[in-house]
Amino acid sequence: MGLFERYLTLWVALCIVAGVALGHVMPGFFAAVATAEIAKVNLPVAALIWLMIVPMLLKIDFGSLGQVREHWRGVGVTLFINWAVKPFSMALLGTFFIGHVFAPMLPAGQIPSYIAGLILLAAAPCTAMVFVWSNLCEGEPHYTLSQVALNDVIMVFLFAPLVGLLLGVASISVPWGTLMLSVLLYIVVPVIVAQAWRRVLLQKGGDAFGRSMRMLQPLSLVALLATLVLLFGFQGEQIVRQPGVIAILAVPILVQVYFNAGLAYWLSRRFGVAWCVAAPAALIGASNFFELAVAAAISLFGLDSGAALATVVGVLVEVPVMLSVVRIVKATKGWYEAGAGKATTAAEARQ
Repeated sequence: MGLFERYLTLWVALCIVAGVALGHVMPGFFAAVATAEIAKVNLPVAALIWLMIVPMLLKIDFGSLGQVREHWRGVGVTLFINWAVKPFSMALLGTFFIGHVFAPMLPAGQIPSYIAGLILLAAAPCTAMVFVWSNLCEGEPHYTLSQVALNDVIMVFLFAPLVGLLLGVASISVPWGTLMLSVLLYIVVPVIVAQAWRRVLLQKGGDAFGRSMRMLQPLSLVALLATLVLLFGFQGEQIVRQPGVIAILAVPILVQVYFNAGLAYWLSRRFGVAWCVAAPAALIGASNFFELAVAAAISLFGLDSGAALATVVGVLVEVPVMLSVVRIVKATKGWYEAGAGKATTAAEARQ
């Protein structure tokens, strides 16, 4: 691990500070960049995410995707967390923290809207950034791609009824443009580009492929840090204007992320899932599709609503908190493999 990767947490902290400061000092610039979007998908951020995920997708050999069948337990754990636990746990946490614990410190008229925004945030699993988290924790890339693709398909059918159920509304207008464009930009196109590029590099030999991957690795991390500066810059004025509300809204999000990541990690260990699958499973189980959440919140409640603010807080905490989860799963690899090995042995004995 190089110097840059070793002190990634420090660079993240500095980028957060720089983003908030620049957003407060140069609000016009960041406002202009924020308007460069299609269907609520910000194009500069999308370009940076491309720089992050294409190098990870280069590692994937489509001829080996059949190996994912060996990791069916990991797929099952992640699906359970994403669709049977995460939205409902956020509804409970939002009601507890926002509706009760911190209610006296918040504007009473906005409390239901804040809770709705948190539910929207948790109702859709992350699409693009998961590739970054999986790569940082040395996760199995074929599993990660397959799991993301499967979640995207399920999301098309379950997002609206799930949100409608939890928000208590008869129907919800799904921002289909955001959903479909995100899948196209973050999955379909990058996969095609990466596979074409991979073929060209491999034709030049294994050494050329290895050199290219080593050159691209720092670029991915630089793009990650630049994304942080942009995201915090977009909300610089908001953060300075109402830091208390943002800190309060971050509490249920943080609890939910660590709870779902921990549960996915523990279940994976309990069922003998390989660590290279369990690590990204925990991260996929905990992360959120913030572009869809923000678009849905604005569509349902308006740009200046508490729901929109709650989803934006989810955007702000996503990168730093997921990096902390990466550190945790890497630090506990020995503990995990000791328990997972016993679980596998026990399962084989029962067969």
